Amino acid sequence: MYNRVTLIGYLGRDPEVRTLHSGGKVCSFRLATSETWRDKQTGERRERTEWHNVVIWTEGLVKIAEQYLRKGSCVLVEGQLETREWEKDGEKRYTTEVVLRGFNAVLKLMPKGDGQGGGDRRDDDRGRRDSGRDDRRSSGGGRNDYGRRAPDYSDHDDYIPF
Repeated sequence: MYNRVTLIGYLGRDPEVRTLHSGGKVCSFRLATSETWRDKQTGERRERTEWHNVVIWTEGLVKIAEQYLRKGSCVLVEGQLETREWEKDGEKRYTTEVVLRGFNAVLKLMPKGDGQGGGDRRDDDRGRRDSGRDDRRSSGGGRNDYGRRAPDYSDHDDYIPF
């Protein structure tokens, strides 16, 4: 059996870092992931957002989260799904979390973007925001590192860069 989850999303608020009795730290935050699609009947653009609880137990990743993550940060997390149970007012409650623990936990800060390759978007100069990608495309005759023609996603509305 294999329990592994990978999510890319935005923080809903600043991460909360707590110090344990042992002196270690744990970090938690809520991560929003969204999917968008066009309604086939109405042609309207639809969106659904899911919220995920993320808990980081790995000391090095807690330090990174504490130092660099803020509300609105875009991150990639890889960890395990864990459900825990507790009682409140005599009633059993459950929550499922993405837990980052141990050597196989991953936390990557991602560039914010518009879904077209990341980076900061300049409304006044759309053509220059992906200048790195355009340079790569023009400097090899449109070929990637493997000698194949690089796809052109410039006219796709729903291009996902990962």
